[in-house]
Amino acid sequence: MENQAMVSLLLGLAILAVVDGNSEVDILYSQRLAWTDPNNVLQSWDPTLVNPCTWFHVTCNNDNSVIRVDLGEAGLAGPLIPQLGMLANLQYLELFGNRISGSIPKELGKLSHLVSLDLQQNLLSGPIPSSLGNIESLRYLRLNGNMLTGEIPIEILNLIRTGNLRVMNVSGNYLVGTIRRSEQTGFTVTTIIQDRRASN
Repeated sequence: MENQAMVSLLLGLAILAVVDGNSEVDILYSQRLAWTDPNNVLQSWDPTLVNPCTWFHVTCNNDNSVIRVDLGEAGLAGPLIPQLGMLANLQYLELFGNRISGSIPKELGKLSHLVSLDLQQNLLSGPIPSSLGNIESLRYLRLNGNMLTGEIPIEILNLIRTGNLRVMNVSGNYLVGTIRRSEQTGFTVTTIIQDRRASN
């Protein structure tokens, strides 16, 4: 009986190791399944591979971990899945010019190495998650041309003052409020593009 329990335990640990080893594959393949892909640009995203480094539109570092996803103007439609926030080494998420809909997952705020988040010209709605303000490495934030509502979270504006954020484009949405220069430094080195207060 003890041997059977030990075998079950070892089998469970082995399964966990396999799942962990393929976590980036699992995440990106789940995202593929959530999207409609009429142009078959994701055809190479094979879930049976050990890592996604041979997939088209995916770039990895020397440790075979995903650092870029480049799918601009790919004809994709559907939501962003929260699990994208678990791509621990992701630096560039370039998804501009698609038909991506739904909200921006707050879990993207866990992408602590992200340099560029480009979601412009999609069909995203809802508020901009304040969790994006956690990404101190973020330099380029392009959310223009969507259907986002609410105000720009103060946490993101703080990235301008204390972080590396160089470009923030949120024009062409349904955002309200204005950005005011509160200090001489900060905004002077950041390009901020925002619509004036939305009219009712």
